[in-house]
Amino acid sequence: MIKVLVVEDSSTVRGCLREALTERHGFDIVGEAVDGAQAVELCRRLRPDVITMDVVLPVMSGLAATEQIMASQPTPILVVCSASRQELFTTYDALAAGAVDVLEKPRGDASDDTWGARLRTAVKVVSRIRVVTRHRPAAGGATTVAAGARANRIARRLVAVGASTGGPGAIVTLLRGVPRGFTVPLLYVQHLSANESFAQAFTGWLAEQTGHDVRYARGGESLQSVAGKVIMAPPDRHLTVRGGHLHLSSGPPRHSCRPSVDVLFESIAAELGAGATGVLLTGMGRDGAEGLLAMRRAGAHTYAQEQGSCVVYGMPKEAVALNAAVEILAPDQIAGSLAEKVGWRTLS
Repeated sequence: MIKVLVVEDSSTVRGCLREALTERHGFDIVGEAVDGAQAVELCRRLRPDVITMDVVLPVMSGLAATEQIMASQPTPILVVCSASRQELFTTYDALAAGAVDVLEKPRGDASDDTWGARLRTAVKVVSRIRVVTRHRPAAGGATTVAAGARANRIARRLVAVGASTGGPGAIVTLLRGVPRGFTVPLLYVQHLSANESFAQAFTGWLAEQTGHDVRYARGGESLQSVAGKVIMAPPDRHLTVRGGHLHLSSGPPRHSCRPSVDVLFESIAAELGAGATGVLLTGMGRDGAEGLLAMRRAGAHTYAQEQGSCVVYGMPKEAVALNAAVEILAPDQIAGSLAEKVGWRTLS
């Protein structure tokens, strides 16, 4: 049985959660909270395997509750929220604070027919994630440089970043260390399991959090035209670089992922070789590890996020095992290292 704590102030939505997460399906709802303060207390007392968390709550918000739980009693949290823009932004704040996935609330239309099954799948996946206490790494914390690393000062034309579970928090930390108007493109693949309305709001949230120009790739842009911008792979499309331009495709998923970090990294290794930098952040699975290795073998400078700052030490762990990372650092340290390796000269 997967022990679930339901946090939701709407009795109607609580009923939907209760109906979907039955003992017959392998779930045990061990408690229900109607505000964030109750959620924190019940998590401490009941030690659930998973929490379903609304973000708009009385007394204490779901975001504040998530922050307290992840700091004191780390527990996998599935955010269950509506698709309004403001609530989506708060949802991404919760993901940055350590929540691991998001599911839209029932809409009251035909999509509700499969909502219970989607909820059960999400809770089962989330329950298998081993989350970590969310404390900010101390300045000057652990830094690892792989054997054979060199002071690599080759001109860099592009930075590529990949992430999955825990990525929103990690990429915000990294981008806050990057000056506005930097002179190279930063391409970013983020696995987002939620529907397109959630994914489309992500660029706006990320721009608001970091002050950078963040947008989804359209396909066909030259690398020069997107210098100084953060360009994301759109939902359900692979992003690649070929002939100095960005390309989108609906090719087969890699590691069940589309967009895939491996697909982007491998295209960059072939296109730019030593003229690129690769970064693999927190995430479940192994997508990106082989692509990062391809980049390193092509002469690129490569980074993997260190374990202590990861929500899930899966993708970076696979990269480290392959010796794909030249440096293994926390996101803020990666930003500092990029300042040296890339230079971050700014556009005038």
